[in-house]
Amino acid sequence: MTNPILRDALKPLAARMPRVVREHEILRVSATVSGEDVSKAAEAARFEVLKWAEKRCGGRLPPEAWDYKSFEYFSGGRNSIGARIENDTIDIWAIRADDPDKNVPGRTWTTEVVVGLMGEQPARFSARLLVSTPEEELDIEPHTPGFIQQVVENCGLSRGQFELDIRPRLIDSDQMADALVEMLVDQSRILPVFVLTVPDNCGDPEQPLLDANGLARAILGIGYVAVVPAAYTWVLTERFGRQRSVFGGAVRAYLPGFSDDANPYGHRLVLAEHIADEEAAGKCMRWMRSLAASESVRRAQLGTDVLAFAEIRDASLQLKQQRLEQEGASDSEQLEAAKARIKALESQSVELKGTLEYFDEEHKKAEARAEAAERQRDASAFRIQQVLYQLKQHQENPDANITLPQTWPEFVDWCDEHMAGRVVLHSVARRNARSPEFTDVELAARCILWLANECRERRINGGDGSLREEVVEDGIRNAHCGNDQFDLDWSGQRYTADWHIKNGGNTRDPKRCLRIYYFWEPSTQQIIVADMPAHRRTGAT
Repeated sequence: MTNPILRDALKPLAARMPRVVREHEILRVSATVSGEDVSKAAEAARFEVLKWAEKRCGGRLPPEAWDYKSFEYFSGGRNSIGARIENDTIDIWAIRADDPDKNVPGRTWTTEVVVGLMGEQPARFSARLLVSTPEEELDIEPHTPGFIQQVVENCGLSRGQFELDIRPRLIDSDQMADALVEMLVDQSRILPVFVLTVPDNCGDPEQPLLDANGLARAILGIGYVAVVPAAYTWVLTERFGRQRSVFGGAVRAYLPGFSDDANPYGHRLVLAEHIADEEAAGKCMRWMRSLAASESVRRAQLGTDVLAFAEIRDASLQLKQQRLEQEGASDSEQLEAAKARIKALESQSVELKGTLEYFDEEHKKAEARAEAAERQRDASAFRIQQVLYQLKQHQENPDANITLPQTWPEFVDWCDEHMAGRVVLHSVARRNARSPEFTDVELAARCILWLANECRERRINGGDGSLREEVVEDGIRNAHCGNDQFDLDWSGQRYTADWHIKNGGNTRDPKRCLRIYYFWEPSTQQIIVADMPAHRRTGAT
């Protein structure tokens, strides 16, 4: 830690020293351009980008720019540079435009856009927004550049199977609600989905508490916005349960990778009362825009999903050098071409250094967050066990007032609410417990309570007590799986579900046969239910 006296003494010297200008990457956009004629689609997208660039450059771009050739335009910091690579298989056009910030001295915005063709594949479109600034703390509200909206409106863009739209998706039918559910769990989805629900008994049944239209424009290309009226939020609750759903005017960010058994705390929920006033709503909007921007940088691969302008320009200059040599150009022409390429490589080197520094900082932050999360997890597990111990010391049963679920749709929510920290349902068990043929829901719930209490306590106290067959209740016993055991993944590690709770007899009738397969997860001191309630088909059966 810096000595405060020394720090104060050095302040005058620090004020006279030149401030270090650093480049920050704000967001990345990766999409494909709509249109059956891919060449025309690519040209239309380039045209929209050039119109936007000319409005910002303070003058007129040279004719080469409108012929989609390599060009340079310099105008007091509002500079634009274009590059193009063409051969028999690819046609890549790129532009980099600089624009000094109108309000913050020393801050310069840089936008890079690439439109590429590869054979008959749909035209690829990518963009990066960067800012160079001497500011120690960058305080901005991310917003995708205006040309993204122009391209979407005049050409059409899509990310994977989902089209980009400047307007939020209004869920106004059961079919639309079902489509939203499938979109949320689609593992190929790359962009976050922000679901804004409408409060019950709202004057306008289609108006959420936040500005959905403003949010959709701000995150166009880096996120989706869906507005769900109160009449359709039940579809999400029925599919995901209350912990993973959103309703009553609340908003939720569903990140890529969301699933039926996803950690609900990884997909942030903001309740209606926390966005009821203008200031709180503004903070929530800012958070969502920042989240979409940071996710775009983290998930869009540079060099694969998004191309850097420096690399394209270097390749273009290299091809120019080769062409001049082949055509026998003069030494002075070849020298100028070499100098231009060296200058571009130097610029690329500086940019790569800044990128490496950025990701090094992000990696350190991620490590710190992971370590803090692990400490919090261990502390929570310890605290849960401490509270349970204290309750038992006072001869109190923590589950005394729990009402058992009566239906399978209630069962999963019941486990999430009452068994948290003790028993967790794996995604397979969660999925198979939605509407199984086994009819005795209360019996299954009593077995889960036994796992949460007797079985878990024996595991914590050494494990030997649970590693034997024993009666759970009349007709139900805990037993080793034998040949029916199976391996599965949980939290990035491989485990074996080697024990199960089963009812007596050899019946395989799914209406009467109960099996609850589970394993012990020592780091969180939880029982993980791997599958239930039916007999699992394995090689042995």
